[in-house]
Amino acid sequence: MKLDRRTFIKGAGAGTASCALATILPGSLAALEPTELNGSATSVASICEMCSTRCPISARIVNGKNVSILGNEKAKAFGGAVCARGGAGHSQLYDKQRIVKPLKRVGERGEGQWQEIEWDEAYRIIADNLNRIKQQHGPEAVAFSSKSGSLSNHLFHLAQAFGTPNTFTHASTCPAGYVIAAKAMFGGKIKRDLANSKYIINFGHNLYEGINMSETRGMMHAQMEKGAKLVVFEPRFSIVADKADEWYAIKPGTDVAVALAMCHVLIEDNLYDKAFVAQYVSGFEQFANEVKAYTPEWAESISDVPAEDIRRITHEYAAAAPHACVDFGHRSSFTTEEFEMRRALYAANVLIGNIERKGGLYFGNKAASYNKFAGETVAPVLAKPGVKDMPKPTAKRIDMVDEQYALMWSSGGIYQTILDATLTATPYQLQAWVMCRTNPMQTMTDRARIVDTLKKLDFVVCCDIYISESAAYADIFLPESTYLERDEEIADKSGKTPAYYVRQQVVEPIGDTRPSWQIWKEVGASLGLGQYFPWENMDTLQMFQVGSDIALLNKIKQDGFVSFGKPLMLRERAMVQQFVASYANAKTPDEDGTYASSLKFKTPSGKIELSSDKVEAMAPGRGVIRYREVTMKKADELFFIQGKVAVHTNAGTQNVPMLANLMSDNGIWIHPLTAGLLNIRSGDKVRLYNDTGSEEGHALVTPGIRPDTVFAYMGFGSKNKELARATGKGVHCGNLLPHITSPVTGMNLHTTGVKIAKI
Repeated sequence: MKLDRRTFIKGAGAGTASCALATILPGSLAALEPTELNGSATSVASICEMCSTRCPISARIVNGKNVSILGNEKAKAFGGAVCARGGAGHSQLYDKQRIVKPLKRVGERGEGQWQEIEWDEAYRIIADNLNRIKQQHGPEAVAFSSKSGSLSNHLFHLAQAFGTPNTFTHASTCPAGYVIAAKAMFGGKIKRDLANSKYIINFGHNLYEGINMSETRGMMHAQMEKGAKLVVFEPRFSIVADKADEWYAIKPGTDVAVALAMCHVLIEDNLYDKAFVAQYVSGFEQFANEVKAYTPEWAESISDVPAEDIRRITHEYAAAAPHACVDFGHRSSFTTEEFEMRRALYAANVLIGNIERKGGLYFGNKAASYNKFAGETVAPVLAKPGVKDMPKPTAKRIDMVDEQYALMWSSGGIYQTILDATLTATPYQLQAWVMCRTNPMQTMTDRARIVDTLKKLDFVVCCDIYISESAAYADIFLPESTYLERDEEIADKSGKTPAYYVRQQVVEPIGDTRPSWQIWKEVGASLGLGQYFPWENMDTLQMFQVGSDIALLNKIKQDGFVSFGKPLMLRERAMVQQFVASYANAKTPDEDGTYASSLKFKTPSGKIELSSDKVEAMAPGRGVIRYREVTMKKADELFFIQGKVAVHTNAGTQNVPMLANLMSDNGIWIHPLTAGLLNIRSGDKVRLYNDTGSEEGHALVTPGIRPDTVFAYMGFGSKNKELARATGKGVHCGNLLPHITSPVTGMNLHTTGVKIAKI
């Protein structure tokens, strides 16, 4: 097939006038000379990347002109399906606003003036600038950031070779709250077994809009096939609230009060699992003493959730134990007390003893530990590539200004400290920022500070698919191949069984794009660091991972998703019996037929810690989980909250043609009582404003929101004129959120106060 401008105008996603380009961007697909599209006409097993879940897929070229993207039927938990975003991957591939040539900025930062250059020139400019900064200010003066997950380790490998300790994921803007709380209590991340739950309590984790295919399908299965009860505490009537048996419009930021009141009822009404607590829990006495005061009546006065309902729900939850779950959530942060909120949610699970039980919480089974239980090699253990004599950064990280954030330093870092280090030299001055597949203009808070940061820096590099709102301020733009155009290492996807999957190229790269693993390897060579990138290509890395086991590699590539062994939860007798029957040399079970005695936790006490001496040393006064009152708005303001929508991924897909056509704006939810007082009707233009910023949008009057609260879906309102579909449509949430960092977790705050006025 020949791709030319006429083809793109007629092609996928170009259809509406609102998507038309006023001018053709240099380096964009629209500016590409006619070229041929090549790829596989037979199905290729791969991995989606239209969101961070990264579901297994099966994709192929159809009739030489389009791409079919389906779910991988081998991945049973994902249902062999994709969501709306996953199905729109071909629309991103063909998008005429994609950048497919390296670019150099020729105007002022953010002005949108670019010049196409070749890769060699881009690498030379990057090397000259980064080596100059390194010589003048030290390697630590350069920060490297990437969306966590796929290929991010290649950028961080480059950062380590360069000598800087300052590497950051997006964690402090999204998932770090529940991760850090789990590290403090359990010693590491833990998973939800929603599919087998009989009773699910949800505090705003909207799996029916912020879709994670396996967990979303699991909760659907629990509700529809097993009759599980779902109770939702959330300030707005979201999709998950709509599908719940009970919905409570909780006051924003007070989730922790309800969770602690539930723990109070579990303990005071003698509903908790005493045997489990005695064997596996440390700090119970301190926690029990703390929650004595947190009665349902106290929680009602704070949260607006009726005390009798808190008490009844807790009794129902305990009656369903251990096959019940309080969902610990995902995207944060509802309150500056994020750490205590997530710990309180975990505590409500711990008290009913649902750890390693069906319908509760469990730890994933990696190959090495699974094989030890089996007494044989059931699942292959992949090798981790390492490089001899890798440099070790000598400077401290810029987020090491406060010991209370110690758990974050190895968990993605406190991303927003890049702003502090650049604008106020805290703790020292940053000079450059290298970012990959991250858009801090949308995901961090206080957009104006991010603009000031990007303008002040000496040098900025961005690697992405589009010129995002943040990439518009780069000096050099490096075009990455889309997920359909690249190969990657084998990735671990273990759950109750060890499992691996792999991303494989479906389509030959369009234009002059490259996978980011190759880009950072070549940047390393330009910096004079080539010795730290000894692998030749992705085939070399994959072969190293499997220990040259070609049969294993072919199996993983052929199936795309490979699971090994029998499902195992250490405290589920039936699972353990089936496991032991399958492996002759399996570890002998305990007297009760389980592996309960083998359940260990990587905490200082070796137990689940409801009170932590380590946390107390890091952040005095925070050892035990407790409630602290917070103020998130002024008396004359409304709460402003945000959330995800099913057809977009945060701020990453608003410019994908097919998805932009489905939703290109984010109406502001406002309650009829509040709207009536302000003479606002649905569709009216309104202004949201506070001390941080001001945004204009349109009102959506609905009873599905508290009268003291307004809501908008995140990721809209881009100020970048180069992305025509996403620019100026809707409210830019980050322009209204203050620069506040939550204790211990280091999270950005995503709840604030605003005023609203009709325009």
